[in-house]
Amino acid sequence: MTAELIPLLAVCIFVVAMLYASVGHGGASGYLAVMALFSLHPAALKPTALVLNIVVAGVATWLYLTARQFSWRAFWPFAVTSIPASYLGGCFSLPPELYRPVLGVVLLFAAWRLFVRKDRPEREISLPRLLPAMAVGAVLGFFSGLIGVGGGIFLSPLMVLLGWARVREISGIAALFILVNSAAGLLGHLGSLQQIPGYAPLLAVMALAGGTLGALGGSRHLPVPAILKAMATVLVIAGGKMLLV
Repeated sequence: MTAELIPLLAVCIFVVAMLYASVGHGGASGYLAVMALFSLHPAALKPTALVLNIVVAGVATWLYLTARQFSWRAFWPFAVTSIPASYLGGCFSLPPELYRPVLGVVLLFAAWRLFVRKDRPEREISLPRLLPAMAVGAVLGFFSGLIGVGGGIFLSPLMVLLGWARVREISGIAALFILVNSAAGLLGHLGSLQQIPGYAPLLAVMALAGGTLGALGGSRHLPVPAILKAMATVLVIAGGKMLLV
């Protein structure tokens, strides 16, 4: 990627971080999409996305916690198994011929979830049972570490569908879930840090700024469905590129 495109990439990272943080997500799938569109080296995608995820999920966690949009009882059964599983997943690296289609499917799934997102009345809340929650945490954690996402984009719709927490609490739960899994996944893949581009600090600063704005708005009932659908379009393009190119 040429130096002239770095500022444009940084702006895209800012927008992605703002949009995703508004719903409690770190934005890894969005970062992967944008970086794929800018043709970053495949080896740099996973570690860079995890670093940006940690930055945004960290600030989002803090803001959702201070807004009291969180449920520890609903969170910990997922986290207790997802953290070691994410570390384990981070120890593996898929070959490019396998990584690209898997990542493409993940991006298209993320796009589908954003396209079908609708505001619905909250159903009656029933906290998850311990063993099913721990099993879900282990699966999502391993997959998160393997692919380079925090797992919140999968956990959130599942919790909404099954009524495991209030919708606004789910955003706070997803933020902390993404933070711990991204950190564990990166620890399991420390050798990949050398692949992170030299301009990553600029991307991190832009992600922090965007994530702060998004989480501030999201934790205070900022409506974002139309913007999320626009982001889904980017995910479709990037996911299709990873599958077809």
